[in-house]
Amino acid sequence: MNIAKLLLAASSLVATAALAAPVTYNIDPEHTYPAFEADHMGGQSIWRGKFNSNTGKVVYDREAKSGTVDINIDIKSINFGHDKMNTHALSADMFDGAKFPVASFKGKLAGFKGDAPSEVQGNLTMHGVTKPVTLKINSFLCKANPMTKKEVCGADASATINRADFGVDYGKAFGFKMETKLLISVEAIKAD
Repeated sequence: MNIAKLLLAASSLVATAALAAPVTYNIDPEHTYPAFEADHMGGQSIWRGKFNSNTGKVVYDREAKSGTVDINIDIKSINFGHDKMNTHALSADMFDGAKFPVASFKGKLAGFKGDAPSEVQGNLTMHGVTKPVTLKINSFLCKANPMTKKEVCGADASATINRADFGVDYGKAFGFKMETKLLISVEAIKAD
């Protein structure tokens, strides 16, 4: 009888450990939109754009209240909804897409409130420059997608950066404000 209880307790510990393991989620590029807002002419208007192509993964451990984020963004997929502006943004004046075709963000989930992180502390690499950036997570939810039946974690995150810190300072001489707001909507699908 004692051996049976011991075996039951051991199997319970093994099952709990298996549930507590980190889970990998692959970024769903169809539902992930790294977007931004940037000043035009020192307050005259705000230009909004996004990047249409991205890849990456999130590793999330609910029990340990930890995780990592690793995202790559194809700079050439920039989209202002204005072809001439897209072309100019990819030129050496701004992002220099030929020389720096990828931006990346690598970070750690932090500030957990229950199972949900409240921020991602990491490093943004853009235009060949790496700087620390903390993304504030405005909402976070994991649940089964009712259509695919796969678990999906999603978040809405934001941060403000100074784009000149990354060497993207076009317009500064014309009075453009360098403060740029990042607006990230992301969904990631549990890996098989």
